[in-house]
Amino acid sequence: MSDVREAPHKVKKYDILRPNSGPEYKVVIESSPRRVRVVFNGETVADSAAMKMMHETRHLPLYYFPMEDVRMDLMEKTDHTTHCPHKGDASYWSVRVGDRVAENAMWSYENPIDAVPDLKGLVAFYWGQMDHWYEEDEEIFVHPRDPYKRIDTTPSSRHVQVMLGGEIVADSKAAIFLFETGLPTRYYIPRQDVRADLTPSELKTGCPYKGTAQYFSVTVAGKYFENIVWTYPDPVRECPKIKDLLCFFNEKVDSITVDGQEIPRQTTPWSDD
Repeated sequence: MSDVREAPHKVKKYDILRPNSGPEYKVVIESSPRRVRVVFNGETVADSAAMKMMHETRHLPLYYFPMEDVRMDLMEKTDHTTHCPHKGDASYWSVRVGDRVAENAMWSYENPIDAVPDLKGLVAFYWGQMDHWYEEDEEIFVHPRDPYKRIDTTPSSRHVQVMLGGEIVADSKAAIFLFETGLPTRYYIPRQDVRADLTPSELKTGCPYKGTAQYFSVTVAGKYFENIVWTYPDPVRECPKIKDLLCFFNEKVDSITVDGQEIPRQTTPWSDD
């Protein structure tokens, strides 16, 4: 929704599905073949094999459920409403299961604008207010995976060097190259090829395509670079090759070279400028 809480990280146009590409604001709704379930306080509050996925400009993909596949006996309609110029007025429900309540956690466009008639009769939940989400029998995290987004991991013997603080902090011919739709190539480097002293950070972030990342800060020549390196100690089953490897932010280091050629710096949601 364009006027409700979003994912905690910035989202730019290259995060968006191809049907939403182009200069105009778009809302695209398509059928999804996946059975999706939502669990709150130990109770399945929604379970559907007739899912819809909404792709909206500058937003992550979002699952919508047919209202008949939702435990409406556990929903309590509230007075809260919001307005979106691209979809209409949204009504809200709180989810009550046992002694727990998720306030205004479900919404629906009961009378959507003419441009998005397929939203009628559908409802959506705030991801973080629910306890668990499942596609088929696999738990999923952070947000729905975009069917138009692809990740490939490929071993490479090309010579990768990372420059930070005027020094080479990583030098490897055994990196894993991770190619992700719309983002810079990421270079996952064996720990033994990283020369920098790494200080573990408390920061952790989640990615539905890779898993939970843990971060490190680096000190080079007396200068402290916070949370500039990450690793996936337990990646999702689709990305086993990056397990325990280290990756530097392309956007934050001095430079990354591959076979002696500097990789152009690309602007992403993690860029400083």
